[in-house]
Amino acid sequence: MEGIFEQKRSEMVSHQIKRRGLIDVRLLQAFQSVPRHRFVPLDVQDLAYNDGPLPIGSGQTISQPYIVALMTSLAVLKGDENVLEIGTGSGYQAAVLACLAKTVHTIERHAVLSEWARRTLEELEYKNVYVHLGDGSVGWPDAAPYQAIIVTAAAPRPPQPLLDQLDEGGRLVIPIGEPRVQDLQVWQRSGQQFSWESIIPVAFVPLRGEYGWKEDQWPDISCRYY
Repeated sequence: MEGIFEQKRSEMVSHQIKRRGLIDVRLLQAFQSVPRHRFVPLDVQDLAYNDGPLPIGSGQTISQPYIVALMTSLAVLKGDENVLEIGTGSGYQAAVLACLAKTVHTIERHAVLSEWARRTLEELEYKNVYVHLGDGSVGWPDAAPYQAIIVTAAAPRPPQPLLDQLDEGGRLVIPIGEPRVQDLQVWQRSGQQFSWESIIPVAFVPLRGEYGWKEDQWPDISCRYY
């Protein structure tokens, strides 16, 4: 079965990521090495390498492989960075980041997902990933500054604590917007100033927390989240 998953993983990298223009060798090697099927529930493991998101419980999803690759590429990682991920989910994005950065801190607000991710990452021996349970919208100041922050949920605006925790020249990759569609943005720090650019329209689950959406601000709608 592992051989079948490996073949599907190779096809995912070739057809879904490389063919869409993401050709950085380190990025492709990371996606080839991370067993995505280990980060989805057993009942959907056969769909792990499909070109789309999958439910992982607690109302959350594992993003489409291409979207994970795109957001990772926008962080422009060289290998010596301290990275923060907001929204651990099952831990897949953190595993990819672990292949490309020195240290990864990742925050999840759902205890069940946090423990699942921690256990899976530990079993797969990703030793440079630290999983934290808490409100991701306030970041993780204890390990700041970060050269890159990736947010895997949609916020109404870039949370100020995340901007504050960026290192000089650091990049924040984040979906900004309301239900159904958001704008994937990259924010970069220069002193106390921040510049940003718009990348593509996306659709993510909401970022909850002090600097995110409140529980009554995001209606329960049917949407194919990334």
